[in-house]
Amino acid sequence: MNLPYINADKPHLWKADIAASIDYFNRWFITFAPETFRSTRTTATEHVRHTLHLTDDLRRLDADTLRQHPAILPTLRMCTAPPLAVDRLVGLAGVSKNLIEQMEQGKLPGRMASVDLDNALTDICAIILKLLDRDIVPWLDSGAVPDDQERDRTATIIADRLCSAVANPIIRNAQEQRQLALIDNYLRQIGYQKLSHPPNKPLTAMEPGTYIFHLNVLADMAHKNVRIPIDVVIQPARTRTERLPVLPEAKSAGDVANTNKRRKEEVTKVHQLRATYGPNLTFVLFLCGYFGSDYLGYMAAEGIDWVWEHRIDDLKLLGL
Repeated sequence: MNLPYINADKPHLWKADIAASIDYFNRWFITFAPETFRSTRTTATEHVRHTLHLTDDLRRLDADTLRQHPAILPTLRMCTAPPLAVDRLVGLAGVSKNLIEQMEQGKLPGRMASVDLDNALTDICAIILKLLDRDIVPWLDSGAVPDDQERDRTATIIADRLCSAVANPIIRNAQEQRQLALIDNYLRQIGYQKLSHPPNKPLTAMEPGTYIFHLNVLADMAHKNVRIPIDVVIQPARTRTERLPVLPEAKSAGDVANTNKRRKEEVTKVHQLRATYGPNLTFVLFLCGYFGSDYLGYMAAEGIDWVWEHRIDDLKLLGL
C-alpha cells in the first residue's frame, strides 16, 4: 500500500515551510548553543590540562608518551600553528590515516608491528614539536617553568580551538537527540510503546503499535547482506497487509551548503531498502533547519517524502 505524499508533491508549500523550519532551528540554536559550548569548553579545558600534565607542559613529547596516551593526540593537533586537521597531520608525518584515526579514538592499531609503530609515533611527535605555537607556550623558549596562571591561559586557548574543531558535530548530535526525543514523546502520546526488536527477526515481525530507535535494518545488495542504520522504526498500530514498518530518518542542518553535500546519503539508503523490501516501504525524512528548495526538489524527484519538525502532527499521515 503506497501512502499519499505529505510534502513531496506540494511545492507550493515549500517556501513557507523552509522559512518556518529555518526560524525554528535558529530559535533552538540561540537557546542551546551558549550553554552547550560552555559545557564543552569546560570539558575540553580539563583534557588540555591533563595533556599538559602528561607531557610535562609539552616539554616531554615522545613516542613512548603517545604509546601510553594516544588519546592526547586531538589536543596536540590544536597546539600547533596552524592547528592541524587529521588529514594534514597524516600527510606531513607520512603515517597511515588508520593510525591517526585510531589514536583520535584513544586507541592504537592492534596489528601494527612495534618497531613500525614507534617510528610512526616518533614522526608524529617531530611534526607537532616543529609546529608548536610558541606564542601560547612561551615557556618552551624561555626555559622557565610555567605557573598555574600561564597553564590556565594556554589550556583555555587550546580548548577553544578544540571546541571550534568539533562545533558542527556537537550541534548535529544535540539536534539528533532532540529530534528523537520529540518523536519519542509524540509516539508515546498517541499510545505507542518503545520495545526492542531482536536483530534476527524480520521487520515484519515487529509488534503493532511499537517503535525502536537506531535499528540496523538488513538489506540484500547484490546477494550480500548489508546492515543499514535507521533512526526510527515504527510498526503502525493498524498494520498494513505487507506488515512493513514506517522508517523516519531525523535530519537537521545549520546551513544549506551542508544539506546539498549530504543529500545523496538518503537517496542511496532508500534505494537499498526498497530494492530489498519493495516499493511500498515508507521511508521519510524528519527535517529541521536549512533545507532549501534544491534539496527538497532532489528528494521529491527520488520519491522521498518528508515531515517538518515544526509540523510534527503530520506523522499521523504516515498511517500511525
